Amino acid sequence: MDNKEFQFKTNINCSGCEAAVKPYLDQEEAVCEWKVDTTNKDKILKVIAEGITEDQLIDIVEKAGFKAMPLTQSV
Repeated sequence: MDNKEFQFKTNINCSGCEAAVKPYLDQEEAVCEWKVDTTNKDKILKVIAEGITEDQLIDIVEKAGFKAMPLTQSV
């Protein structure tokens, strides 16, 4: 399986929020890397993962107490 990039609009808006979600994303074996662009007005979370669905990633973020909404890919 290849790594896939997921992008979500979130309410993770500061380093404290990133620290709160970090253990949840870091403990998920399918997640290879992730980062949040807190300077973007939509607070974009990018996740590189393998063998996990978009819904499963949303569940992980929600367990950490935050919201994540998938960004639609525009052509």
